[in-house]
Amino acid sequence: MDMLEAKPKADADIRVGRRVRALRLERNLSLAELAAKAGVSIGALSQIERGLSSLRVKVIWPLAAALDIEPSALITDGNEAANDLYCVRADKRRQLPVKSEGIAKALLSPPGAALTGLLVTVEADGGTAEAYAHIGHEFGYVLSGEVELVVDSTKYVLKSGDSFAFKSTLLHAFRNPGTEPCQILWVNTTKPSEVRDGA
Repeated sequence: MDMLEAKPKADADIRVGRRVRALRLERNLSLAELAAKAGVSIGALSQIERGLSSLRVKVIWPLAAALDIEPSALITDGNEAANDLYCVRADKRRQLPVKSEGIAKALLSPPGAALTGLLVTVEADGGTAEAYAHIGHEFGYVLSGEVELVVDSTKYVLKSGDSFAFKSTLLHAFRNPGTEPCQILWVNTTKPSEVRDGA
C-alpha cells in the first residue's frame, strides 16, 4: 500500500472513530460500558475511537447493536448528498473496512435502511480469517464465481445462481476456493429491535 492509499484510509479511520465516540457520548455511555455491551475490549474500542484501528466488519454489528443504530450509521462519511434517502449511486458506494485478505465489501443500502445490503467481492483464495457471529439474519445470492460457506460447522460450496439464508448468531465464515473472483449480493438485518426470530 503506497502513501496515497494509506492517507485516505487513515482519514476514514479517524472519521469513523469520531463518529463512534460521538454516538457513545450521546448515549451517556462510558468506554467500559459500551465495550461490555458490544463484547469488545476497552483497549480495542479506545483504539477505534482514536482512529488508530479500523472498525472491523465483525465488530460493526455488535457495536451497532450496542448503540441501537444501523451498522451503516457507523461508517457514514458525510458525503450523503451524493446519494439520496432511498438510493445509492454505483459510483458513490462506501467501502467497509475489512481485515481479512482478498475481501472487499461495498455498502449498497442507504443510511437508515432496515436492511444492510453489501456487494461482497472475494478474490481467489481470499476469505474470512476466522468464523464470526453477530445479531440478525443473513441472506446471500452468488452473482458470479463460487464460494465455500461454513455455517454452524457445516460447509456448503455455492456457485453462481445459488443462494443462502441463516441466523447471524450462528458462527459463519466464507472463502473463495476457485481461481476467479466471486461476487455475492449479501443482505443483513440491522437493528436488533427489528429482529424477531423467536430465540
